[in-house]
Amino acid sequence: MAGIHVTTTINGDTVEYVCQPDETLLDVLRDRLGLTGAKEGCGTGDCGACSVTLDGRLVCSCLVLGAEAEGRAIATVEGLADGETLHPLQRKFLEHAALQCGVCTPGFLVAAKALLDRNLNPTESEVRYWLAGNLCRCTGYDKIVRAVLDTAAEMRESRNAA
Repeated sequence: MAGIHVTTTINGDTVEYVCQPDETLLDVLRDRLGLTGAKEGCGTGDCGACSVTLDGRLVCSCLVLGAEAEGRAIATVEGLADGETLHPLQRKFLEHAALQCGVCTPGFLVAAKALLDRNLNPTESEVRYWLAGNLCRCTGYDKIVRAVLDTAAEMRESRNAA
């Protein structure tokens, strides 16, 4: 089967790859590009472990074909930190112990960032609703929700101080 040449932007960098027509974006990210943050939990879009943003929209990369990324902008968990400086969400997840095994954590971080990019003042209910597509079997959700709300408060404070 002939491969498809794709040019896209991933975490701000132009990237080119060749993929098969039926290859998922998740497989391209992990197997072709070495971006292993997104995890395959279910392969059916039910768990959120493979969450990325595609043109700013939160998607399950297991449900998107790699070829569909042509000309589009992808953001993965690998793009959150700025070098050695963690994104506020990453810091707050650590401070609130909002992770354990780590399988779901990248998806939660990407989903939470997508929420805070749209709404820097979410209610607890809005955070819970936004993260409902991400499943965790280890930590429970309270610590994750507190970490997101704490991040939002810190980001609002930083924005107001600027």
